[in-house]
Amino acid sequence: MPDTTPADNTFSEKSGLWGALIGLIVAAFIAVPLSAAFSFATHPRTQQLFAGRLSDATEAGYMVFWWVVTILLAALPFLIGFAIAKMSGRVIAVVAAIVAAFVIAIVILGQLFVF
Repeated sequence: MPDTTPADNTFSEKSGLWGALIGLIVAAFIAVPLSAAFSFATHPRTQQLFAGRLSDATEAGYMVFWWVVTILLAALPFLIGFAIAKMSGRVIAVVAAIVAAFVIAIVILGQLFVF
């Protein structure tokens, strides 16, 4: 039987609440892209806004693409909240460190190449 500390037990008892909180935060971050994807899916005339592959697609293909994006974006807060609720504290820390490293790299590369 593994030895658990009281901090691990406290986290596991409230992991559902942490998952719900993180899901709510993710939902706030993706609200605008979700709204945009939904509007593109329901208004096929917006296809003219895009140059390249999306403007060459059929109207049905364009709408299906944006509906898939809308569904994936809507599912994202639930998936992330569920993952946070089921992961251990150590795994969450490792994932957070990797995400932080990617964000730092993106900011540095953006500063180098954009400005």
